[in-house]
Amino acid sequence: MVQRTAQYERAVHRYELNAAVRRSIIGGLDLPVDPDLVDDDQPLFGRGLELDSLDTLEIVSLMEEDFGVYITDEQRFVFGSVNKLVDFAEASQPALDGA
Repeated sequence: MVQRTAQYERAVHRYELNAAVRRSIIGGLDLPVDPDLVDDDQPLFGRGLELDSLDTLEIVSLMEEDFGVYITDEQRFVFGSVNKLVDFAEASQPALDGA
Protein backbone atom coordinates (compact mmCIF):
# COMPACT_ATOMS: atom_id res chain seq x y z
CA MET A 1 0.00 0.00 0.00
CA VAL A 2 1.26 3.46 -0.95
CA GLN A 3 1.62 5.87 1.94
CA ARG A 4 0.03 9.21 1.09
CA THR A 5 2.18 12.04 2.35
CA ALA A 6 1.09 15.63 2.76
CA GLN A 7 3.19 16.50 -0.30
CA TYR A 8 1.42 13.82 -2.35
CA GLU A 9 -1.99 15.09 -1.23
CA ARG A 10 -0.97 18.66 -2.12
CA ALA A 11 0.12 17.53 -5.61
CA VAL A 12 -3.17 15.68 -6.17
CA HIS A 13 -5.15 18.72 -4.99
CA ARG A 14 -3.18 21.03 -7.29
CA TYR A 15 -3.68 18.69 -10.26
CA GLU A 16 -7.44 18.59 -9.61
CA LEU A 17 -7.67 22.37 -9.19
CA ASN A 18 -5.76 22.95 -12.44
CA ALA A 19 -8.12 20.54 -14.22
CA ALA A 20 -11.15 22.35 -12.76
CA VAL A 21 -9.85 25.74 -13.94
CA ARG A 22 -9.15 24.35 -17.44
CA ARG A 23 -12.68 22.87 -17.64
CA SER A 24 -14.18 26.14 -16.39
CA ILE A 25 -12.36 28.24 -18.99
CA ILE A 26 -12.87 25.88 -21.92
CA GLY A 27 -16.52 25.27 -21.07
CA GLY A 28 -17.31 28.87 -20.10
CA LEU A 29 -15.80 30.25 -23.30
CA ASP A 30 -17.22 27.41 -25.38
CA LEU A 31 -13.84 26.71 -26.94
CA PRO A 32 -13.50 23.78 -29.37
CA VAL A 33 -10.64 22.27 -27.33
CA ASP A 34 -10.41 19.26 -25.04
CA PRO A 35 -9.52 20.69 -21.58
CA ASP A 36 -7.24 17.72 -20.95
CA LEU A 37 -5.12 18.71 -23.96
CA VAL A 38 -4.41 22.22 -22.67
CA ASP A 39 -1.03 22.43 -20.94
CA ASP A 40 -1.11 24.22 -17.60
CA ASP A 41 1.74 26.50 -18.72
CA GLN A 42 0.30 27.19 -22.18
CA PRO A 43 -0.31 30.93 -22.70
CA LEU A 44 -3.99 31.86 -22.61
CA PHE A 45 -3.49 34.76 -25.03
CA GLY A 46 -1.41 35.23 -28.14
CA ARG A 47 -0.07 31.98 -29.59
CA GLY A 48 -1.58 29.92 -26.79
CA LEU A 49 -5.35 29.55 -26.69
CA GLU A 50 -5.58 32.78 -28.71
CA LEU A 51 -8.05 34.43 -26.36
CA ASP A 52 -8.87 38.13 -26.66
CA SER A 53 -9.78 41.00 -24.34
CA LEU A 54 -13.47 40.03 -24.22
CA ASP A 55 -12.45 36.58 -23.03
CA THR A 56 -10.60 38.25 -20.15
CA LEU A 57 -13.87 39.58 -18.78
CA GLU A 58 -15.46 36.15 -19.03
CA ILE A 59 -12.53 34.52 -17.22
CA VAL A 60 -12.83 37.07 -14.42
CA SER A 61 -16.51 36.16 -14.13
CA LEU A 62 -15.81 32.40 -14.26
CA MET A 63 -13.10 32.59 -11.59
CA GLU A 64 -15.39 34.54 -9.29
CA GLU A 65 -18.41 32.34 -9.91
CA ASP A 66 -16.69 28.94 -9.89
CA PHE A 67 -13.87 29.53 -7.38
CA GLY A 68 -14.81 32.61 -5.33
CA VAL A 69 -11.75 34.52 -6.58
CA TYR A 70 -12.02 38.10 -7.82
CA ILE A 71 -9.35 39.45 -10.17
CA THR A 72 -8.89 43.23 -10.43
CA ASP A 73 -7.38 45.25 -13.29
CA GLU A 74 -4.12 45.55 -11.34
CA GLN A 75 -3.87 41.75 -11.14
CA ARG A 76 -4.02 41.12 -14.89
CA PHE A 77 -0.64 39.34 -14.66
CA VAL A 78 -2.56 36.21 -13.59
CA PHE A 79 -3.87 35.66 -17.11
CA GLY A 80 -0.56 34.21 -18.30
CA SER A 81 -1.55 30.55 -17.96
CA VAL A 82 -3.72 28.12 -16.03
CA ASN A 83 -0.89 27.70 -13.51
CA LYS A 84 -0.76 31.45 -12.89
CA LEU A 85 -4.54 31.57 -12.38
CA VAL A 86 -4.36 28.68 -9.92
CA ASP A 87 -1.39 30.24 -8.08
CA PHE A 88 -3.41 33.43 -7.70
CA ALA A 89 -6.55 31.54 -6.63
CA GLU A 90 -4.67 29.61 -3.95
CA ALA A 91 -3.00 32.77 -2.65
CA SER A 92 -6.32 34.64 -2.62
CA GLN A 93 -8.42 31.90 -1.11
CA PRO A 94 -6.48 29.80 1.42
CA ALA A 95 -9.42 27.36 1.53
CA LEU A 96 -8.55 26.37 -2.05
CA ASP A 97 -4.99 25.58 -0.97
CA GLY A 98 -4.95 22.11 0.53
CA ALA A 99 -8.69 21.94 1.09
